[in-house]
Amino acid sequence: MRISSIFLFASLALPAALSAADAPMMQPAEETMPKQKIVSLTIEPAKVVLDGKFAAAQVIVFAKLQSGEVADVTRFATLKLGSDCAEVSKSGHIEARKSGAATLNAEISGQKASAAIEVSAVLENVAVDFIRDVNPVMTKLGCNAGTCHGAKDGKYGFKLSLRGYDPIFDVRSLKDDLAGRRLNSASPDDSLMLLKATAGVPHEGGQRTKLGEKYYEILRTWVADGAKLDLNVARVKGIEVFPKNPVVPEAGARQQFRVVATFSDGKMRDVTAEAFVDSGNGDVAATVTDSNGLINTLRRGEAPVLARYEGNYAATTLTVMGDRSGFVWKQPETWGRIDELVAAKWQRMKIEPSGLCNDADFLRRVYLDLTGTPPTAEELRAFLADEKPLRAKRDEVVDRLIGSPDFIEHATNKWCDLLQVNSKFLGAQGVQLFRDWIRKEIADNTPYDQFVRKIITASGSNKENPAASYWKILRDPAETMENTTHLFLATRFNCNKCHDHPFERWTQDQYYHLGAFFSQVSLTDDPAAGAAKIGGTAVEKPRALFEIVKDQPKGEMVHLRTNKVAEPTFPFPAKAEAAGSRREQLAAWITSTDNRYFASSYVNRQWGYLLGAGIIEPLDDIRAGNPATNPELLEYLTQEFIGHGFDVRHVLRAICKSRTYQLALATNKWNDDDKTNYSHSLARRLPAEVLYDSVLKVTGAGSRLPGGVSAGMLADSQSDLPSGFLANAGRPA
Repeated sequence: MRISSIFLFASLALPAALSAADAPMMQPAEETMPKQKIVSLTIEPAKVVLDGKFAAAQVIVFAKLQSGEVADVTRFATLKLGSDCAEVSKSGHIEARKSGAATLNAEISGQKASAAIEVSAVLENVAVDFIRDVNPVMTKLGCNAGTCHGAKDGKYGFKLSLRGYDPIFDVRSLKDDLAGRRLNSASPDDSLMLLKATAGVPHEGGQRTKLGEKYYEILRTWVADGAKLDLNVARVKGIEVFPKNPVVPEAGARQQFRVVATFSDGKMRDVTAEAFVDSGNGDVAATVTDSNGLINTLRRGEAPVLARYEGNYAATTLTVMGDRSGFVWKQPETWGRIDELVAAKWQRMKIEPSGLCNDADFLRRVYLDLTGTPPTAEELRAFLADEKPLRAKRDEVVDRLIGSPDFIEHATNKWCDLLQVNSKFLGAQGVQLFRDWIRKEIADNTPYDQFVRKIITASGSNKENPAASYWKILRDPAETMENTTHLFLATRFNCNKCHDHPFERWTQDQYYHLGAFFSQVSLTDDPAAGAAKIGGTAVEKPRALFEIVKDQPKGEMVHLRTNKVAEPTFPFPAKAEAAGSRREQLAAWITSTDNRYFASSYVNRQWGYLLGAGIIEPLDDIRAGNPATNPELLEYLTQEFIGHGFDVRHVLRAICKSRTYQLALATNKWNDDDKTNYSHSLARRLPAEVLYDSVLKVTGAGSRLPGGVSAGMLADSQSDLPSGFLANAGRPA
């Protein structure tokens, strides 16, 4: 990320005071009843089915308030079961006790609601499976966490796979290590595994469960049954989190979540107690310690909520409304679908947007965003004097700037940053050739999918085909795979190299299977380079200035865990041609209109560049636990991009011509705390090159950079002023 120690605002006018996030963060307090009158109650789910001795479920009691808002009042309601077939806690957690049926009744403030409870198959000798039952318990107890036995080298001579991603390894560790001392099927209670967990013998991790508790009984039953491992058991196929996108009326209130898993045999199970539910925005909401899916709200705002269970993930967004007394929604003017979708979110969040920025602010903003330099005084005077309708004359400026020479240079500079065009890897001549190639593709308005395909499939000498420089810069198959998925799909495919990703759906197997598409690329010296070399240190040989990139029939990716060759397989399906070399198949898959990440990651990046905050933030981090702040807006922009043949300029025009883009920086009492819903313009730091070129343009001074060129036209990111201004102002190295 670029950071500038000096910055210019992309707006000429500043509000008298930058209010907003300086409001103090609300400290968590004891939960209190909703202030409004409760008019009715409901229980979700309306019917609970508990199948088996260890079955459990979470219910949530919702109160409809006088305002029409809904609040979670589970912990305030009086909960009673009409039968002893199950037990219910004050927090709404229900556990099976014996087969039968009952009615759960909830009452609060004179309002009542009920739900049906069915319990079946409660047998004394119930079968317990390691993958389905034991592994989730060990994960919940923290045994296989990264801070405990799931660490790289384990703890105190005992290692488990991180979060239980490798059950074969885990069962072997439990049964075979220490000559089998950890498990004793003949006398389960004497198993070291259980003695440690109950603190019956010294345990660095402390007591994790107690004799007779549910988790103890699950572990004990598995040990007593011979500690078997069934690899064919039905596994979790996916999870859902409920309620979806809840709105909490008041800060300080709490919201209970439920997590339901669906298995490969079609069965469903409430796994709230064993799942992990975490807030992605600790300023707005935080998980209540030692609770099962209970989130405490701290202040007004939005927080992504991520639920994870057995390598599966589901996310939703928790909105804390806060006190909006006196707010009256006024439908703002809209200029298109973008504005309509943004305004719908404002209405939901009870936000009043700022007004339009003035003409001077707009012109400066759009020039800086699209060309990397401010307008001249003459251009500003002409625009202010133009008496055409406001929207028409602003649209004309957008159309004139997009595709202009300055636009092309500015876009080229951005792509040179992203593609790491640097003489350290390419030499001065290689850098110039690669930059010139990028510039021509942007000048020709090459569709984005074709642009990316050309880079991924580039073959031949990087002198004759500069796009091949991408493979010269990133030489290692694993590193190239990580960079490619990060750059073009905004997914961070690196944390799953040594183990399954701890907070995302990606597995270690997927890392190596995808990496196999990058393993059959060779680089050989191009005779045209002659004796010219790049780099060279005491530990690294110098490389030829130019190299030939080509596909070869050999070269495989070896899986770190299995030590076997990983076959090339994509981590998720997308409609694409399966013919050609591995790189050709890869390029087709990445750029497919059916690839859920390709188009959305690009439009999100452009939105973030122009509005100061992405729909997903950070811009290059699309994942389950980081949902879009406005999913409908992201989907609309994605489909617009695809529908117009991946025309980059079409997306830029749509965004810059929207009323949302043209809002003022000044805030009002109803939007001064908004940083994610685009209800006012955000002050942004300028990139180093833009800052330098803007100062030169405003002062009329000449460039002191090599060759006297502007900073935005520098071919090599190694070039700088003697003072190191560009590097100090945040230009990527």
